Amino acid sequence: MAMISHCELPLPRFDQPPRLLIVVSPYYREIADGLIAGARGVAEQVGAITDLIEVPGALEIPTAIGMAARSGRFDGFVALGCVIRGETTHYETVCNDSSRGLTLLGLEGHAIGNGILTVETEDQAIVRADPTGQNKGGGAAAAALHLIALSRRYAPRPDRSETGDRDPIRLAGRLEGSPNA
Repeated sequence: MAMISHCELPLPRFDQPPRLLIVVSPYYREIADGLIAGARGVAEQVGAITDLIEVPGALEIPTAIGMAARSGRFDGFVALGCVIRGETTHYETVCNDSSRGLTLLGLEGHAIGNGILTVETEDQAIVRADPTGQNKGGGAAAAALHLIALSRRYAPRPDRSETGDRDPIRLAGRLEGSPNA
């Protein structure tokens, strides 16, 4: 069977360094530390400034990002954590709800890279968290950086009314008072 390769986009370039908030659940500390190292390594490649906060679990990550997003201090966010399947249905709740929360925040226009691992075993998590291996933390940071670049590309431009270049509509005769409407 032939191996299918995957494509990784080159990291974007920035005129102004982006500010990233890494939000991590350290429930599995060794896994979290690998994810953080990977995310920081990729962020450093583009000169991004990173801050880090920890939350108790994966379910709290979207809430923390939502709170931080309202501050306006960050260009993007990296969500990191690990959920390993256990004996109960709690796994599905945590995976689905944390992912749904991040998706909803993204649809509101926030640049978020999702690096919450959802795995069957600890061994799978170790491979994915390794910054020299699959580097899913770095992949989440890269995703956030690409979305930041996209948001800067499509940022609203000031319209003419904000720059004072607006021409008033003249239906007839002269305008009373100020030459600008």
